[in-house]
Parts: sequence; structure tokens; C-alpha cells
Amino acid sequence: MDNGFFSMRGIVKQYVMGGEVQTILKGIDLDIDEGEFLSVLGPSGSGKSTLMNIIGCLDTPTSGEYRLRGRVIRDLDQRQLARIRSREIGFIFQQFQLLPRLDALKNVELPLVYAGVPPRERTRRAEEMLVRVGLKDRMHHHQNQLSGGQQQRVAIARALATNPTLLLADEPTGALDQATGEQVMALFNELNREGRTIVMITHDLKIARHATRIVSILDGELSEGVTAGA
Repeated sequence: MDNGFFSMRGIVKQYVMGGEVQTILKGIDLDIDEGEFLSVLGPSGSGKSTLMNIIGCLDTPTSGEYRLRGRVIRDLDQRQLARIRSREIGFIFQQFQLLPRLDALKNVELPLVYAGVPPRERTRRAEEMLVRVGLKDRMHHHQNQLSGGQQQRVAIARALATNPTLLLADEPTGALDQATGEQVMALFNELNREGRTIVMITHDLKIARHATRIVSILDGELSEGVTAGA
């Protein structure tokens, strides 16, 4: 899949801790098709957050090759990586990461500000995304006026604002109760049916099963399906 949507070959990530080399990822091979919904399932300390950071171009592997839409990521400079992060990858985090001084609309506009989109156009697109996630009547509410589920929907709208190639979600239901988490996952499934490519990092098998494919990570090694340790 060298010229496909997403490909990792032999990804190794090492850190020096206390004078010793610790290998966090151990030769990861992973292909993702465009339009796929993939869950990366693993317990705390399995290496899934490190893998997420590499997928999101927030970190680089020690060795191995990562291609995104045919581009070898290690060949890109910091400006090019920043452009990919801001325009091609939509990030959704467990803790929402909304700015409390801004209302929902302005939070969703933020990535468009950084992308240089003119004010009128970014407001139009932000409004469209908030309607898309069911928050038409909450556009001018601030964080403290929104429930946890509504805050996560704002975060999803923000991630969608730049029309990214890939949605990367890190424990997106981790701060939500079960019922609200299921509602958020129903939205993910709807987005995927519309053609969005989604990679979701989770420790929760029930949440992982919303995806169309599951891979498990344990002790830095990846396997297809669900492993006993995940």
C-alpha cells in the first residue's frame, strides 16, 4: 500500500529513560484504507498514545516508515508537518480542550483562523459544522453552559471545520457517562458512513466495537482483532 491512504512499516519508537533505552513501539505495521473506521485498542502503558502521536504527526518514529496519502512523513520539514496537523488531521481529545472564554462558535472557528480562512467564511463553516453535530441552538453557549456530551460535540465540530483527511480521536468518550458516550459514538458512525476516515484510540472494548475494524496494541506490538490483554 505504498501509494495508498495510510501505511506504516516497521515503526519503532524508543526513549532514553534513566540512562536506559526503552522501546515503546516494536516494529508496527499498519495499513488504513480511505473511509475506514479503525479502533486501536489497548490498556494503559501499551503504547497506544505514542502510536497516536506518530499518526497525528505530533511525534516522529525512531525508525520505520510512515506514509500518509503517499507522502513519506520523515521527509517533511516542520512547516509541512504543521500544515498537515492543521489542515489534514482533525484531533478529538478526551478532555475536549475548549477555550472557556470563547463560545462554541468561536471555538469551532479556531482552526480556520490558523488556516487563514477569511472571517465571514470561517463563521459560515463553523455554523455549518455545529448544525451538523446537532448544536444549532448552542452556538453562543460557553463551556460552562454545555454538558459534557455537548462539549465533545463542539470538539468534533472543531475537528471537522477544516474538512480533514483523517479524524484522530483519543479516548473520545473517556470523560463521558455511558449513555452520552454512546450518543457520541453514534455520531462517529454517521460521519464514517458519510466517508470520513477515523482512527480512534481507546481502552474500552465496548467503544472499540463501534469501529469497522479493531487492532490491539499490547507492550508496543500490534495485532489484528482483540487480544487477551486488551
